[in-house]
Amino acid sequence: MFYLSKIEHTLRLPPHLLDRDLDQAIKGELETLFVDKVIAKLGLCVSVYDITNISGGFIFPGDGASTFTAEFRLIMFRPFVGEILSGEVEESDANGLRLSLGFFKDIMLPVHLLPNPSKFADARWTWDYGGVELPIEKEEEVFHCYQILQFDGYGTLVLEKQEC
Repeated sequence: MFYLSKIEHTLRLPPHLLDRDLDQAIKGELETLFVDKVIAKLGLCVSVYDITNISGGFIFPGDGASTFTAEFRLIMFRPFVGEILSGEVEESDANGLRLSLGFFKDIMLPVHLLPNPSKFADARWTWDYGGVELPIEKEEEVFHCYQILQFDGYGTLVLEKQEC
């Protein structure tokens, strides 16, 4: 579910941050750039784990900021195929359920992945299990196993079906 990803990035460090310890100033800028953002093919960045190398410190003409190249590792959230996620229902609409894992509240469970047969009425989903209607309420815990996941352009995790 969580991975370390090694990345190299060239960043501009504004002059007002140069009075701080270089490692802490660069870590702060990296957190601003990457944390809570989805990086293509890597997942959601949760935290900067460490900085392994800093080089540079060049000042380009016409710019008062230093430019550094940093090698660092990020903690990334990207569940593996077949993993069972446990989340709370944040929102229920005709398109499906929006789930929260606590630290990440944008997991979309589309209609076609809900238990069959399910129906949407009165702003909530209900699962018909052997003639007994079981409502799927807000803040209720939901377990889901998936095969394919993708982050859409807005940082929402969209799940696809798998038999588990």
